[in-house]
Amino acid sequence: MLPQTSLPVTALLFAVAATTVWLSGSRLVAYADEISDRLRIGRALMGLVFLAAATSLPEIVTTGIAAANNAPSLALGNLFGGITLQFAILAVADGVARGAPITAYPRKTTAIVEAIAMAFLLALLFGVLTIGEGVLVGHVGAGATVLGIAYIGMIAVLRSYDRNDPWTPVEVPEAGRADTEGAFVSSFPDTSTLQLQLRFLLLAATIFGAGALTVEMAGRLAVQTGLGTGFIGVTLLAAVTSLPELSTTVAAVRIGAYTMAISNIFGSNLLMLALVWPADMLYSNGPILERLDPVLAVALVSGLLATIIYMAGLVLRTRRNLFGFGYDALAVLVLLAVTMVLYWQRV
Repeated sequence: MLPQTSLPVTALLFAVAATTVWLSGSRLVAYADEISDRLRIGRALMGLVFLAAATSLPEIVTTGIAAANNAPSLALGNLFGGITLQFAILAVADGVARGAPITAYPRKTTAIVEAIAMAFLLALLFGVLTIGEGVLVGHVGAGATVLGIAYIGMIAVLRSYDRNDPWTPVEVPEAGRADTEGAFVSSFPDTSTLQLQLRFLLLAATIFGAGALTVEMAGRLAVQTGLGTGFIGVTLLAAVTSLPELSTTVAAVRIGAYTMAISNIFGSNLLMLALVWPADMLYSNGPILERLDPVLAVALVSGLLATIIYMAGLVLRTRRNLFGFGYDALAVLVLLAVTMVLYWQRV
C-alpha cells in the first residue's frame, strides 16, 4: 500500500506513470513486429493474443483487485465500460493512417472473423443477463464460465483461420512496410530473438507496474478532486487503463502494421469479456454478473454497435474519408460521445 499523497504529488505520479506506460507501449510494438516476422506468427495473432494480453495488464490488475475486494460494480465497469473506448482508440489511430482508413488495409479477413467473435461473445453475455445467471461450482456463475470457455475456443479458431485464410485480396491500398509481404528486413539485426522476447517481457512488466500505479493515482485523483467512485468505473478508470492500447495502436499504425493495430483492439476487447470468468472466481458473494449495474447495459449496447460498425468497415473496405478519418472511425467517435452523455445522465 502506497503512502498517502497530496493532490499535486498524486497528479505528478499519475503523469510520470502514464508517460512510462505510453513510451513502453510504443516500444512494445516494434519488438512485437520483429518477433512476428522472425517466428512467422502472423501479425493478426500477435496483436490478438500477445500484444493484447500485454497491454491489458492494467485491466487485469484493476479487475482482480476490485473483484477480490468485493467491488463488483467497479470490476465490471472497468471491463465493460472500456469496450467502446477501445474502439474509439482505433478510430483515433485511423487519423494517423496514410492514404486510406485503417479498415481498408488488412490483406486477410481475420479481422472480420475477430469482429464476429466479439459480436458472438457480446450476444452470449446479453443472453446470460436476460435469462439469468446460475451457480455452476461454488459461487462461480455458469454464464461467466461459458464466456471464458468460449473465449478460449474463439482464439483457437482464429489461430487456425489466420493460417488458412481462403480469401485473396483483389485491390488493397499501398500498405506500410510492416503490412507488406515479401522479403523480411530486420529492424534489429544485431539483436537475437531471445533478447527481443526478453525485452518484450520486460516492457510488459513495466506496463504492469506503471499501469498499476496509474490506476492507483487515478483513484486518488477521483477522490481528491471530488469526481467520485461512480465516475471511475466507466470513464476515468477505463480511460486510464486503456493507455497501453492507445500507445501501441498508434505506434502500430505509424509503422504501417495496420493488421496488428486492428487485432490489438479486438483482442483487448475479447479479453475484457473473458476476464469476467476469473473475476467471478475472485468475487466471493455469488455470481458477479448478478451484481451488474443497470447503467452498464448502455456500455454493452454501445460496444456491440461499435463492433458492428467496424465489421461493416472491414467488409466494405472503402477508401473514402472525411477530415482524414474513415467513415467507420467517425461513426465510432460519435457513438462514444453519445454513450458518455447517456451514461452521465444515468449516473
